Amino acid sequence: MSKGKKLYRKAEDELESLKEEVAEELHLDDDIERRGYENMTTREVGKIGGNMVKKMIKYAEKQMDEKDGKID
Repeated sequence: MSKGKKLYRKAEDELESLKEEVAEELHLDDDIERRGYENMTTREVGKIGGNMVKKMIKYAEKQMDEKDGKID
């Protein structure tokens, strides 16, 4: 994330948690521990990011369904 002042610390923590969850589901967590994110391939990191987006979209759709399509 950014190196400056953290404006939305809780959001950053939640995204980090989601990233770890997705990496584990894709069985990339061991690779990340060994090599670190900076040494992962673009394909591996892209898989994690893409799956994070899919999960966020599903979550947003569920929230909208529960609120009859309304966004707060």
